Amino acid sequence: MPRVIGVMIMLFVILFPVVAGAGIDNALYAKVLERYVSDGLVDYANLKTHRDDLDNYLDMMGEVSPDDLSSDEQLAFFINLYNAATLRLIIDNYPVESIKDIGSFFSSPWKLKVVRLDGKLVTLGHIEHEILRPRFKDPRVHMALNCTALSCPPLITIPYETEMVDMQLEQATRSFINDGKNNYLDGTTLFVSKIFSWFSEDFPDDFVEWFTAYANGELKSDLEAMIMEGNKPRVRYLKYDWSLNRQR
Repeated sequence: MPRVIGVMIMLFVILFPVVAGAGIDNALYAKVLERYVSDGLVDYANLKTHRDDLDNYLDMMGEVSPDDLSSDEQLAFFINLYNAATLRLIIDNYPVESIKDIGSFFSSPWKLKVVRLDGKLVTLGHIEHEILRPRFKDPRVHMALNCTALSCPPLITIPYETEMVDMQLEQATRSFINDGKNNYLDGTTLFVSKIFSWFSEDFPDDFVEWFTAYANGELKSDLEAMIMEGNKPRVRYLKYDWSLNRQR
């Protein structure tokens, strides 16, 4: 599914060329994603050996002043910064079996200062919890951020770009919700990703209706029928697989 999304977005780019805002050039990051990401899995071993593009991209991003960007430019910028910095955190410590193996008992990987933002070193947690979540208040962001775990929403194979960030978030959300490994209906119980529990305050109060709006096919029709009958499913959360999303 991530490959399908990437193809759709590439067609959009060909038909409607996008110029990154405020001089931000995502070409280096695009090369990284194209070369080392496939179907949501990452070739960390080769990326570690050929890391110059990723390092140079993050160096460039660290010199950007986000306050000079428009809202959509900022949204795309911070998503790309988070995902690229997470990739570098992994290759800095590779080989590892999980991102949770990085850091210590007193300092999780999300509390390590690993990336430069506006000239200052910050944590992944800072980008997610102090910028993206409170500033944009968009639950779809959780479908775009990749924590390098198998249960995490997968990386798409091109960067998020200003002029199509809304479409990209829509596609990423629909793809994740319709991935039967992470979300499925079993009888009267809707089993969903633990993400929807951890960040429940970011999603609408009527979570089932929000979820149904992004569902496709039989999943959508079954949920809609249950809602119409006044018999919404119980929601249960699946165990999260923190194994590294690496290519074998």
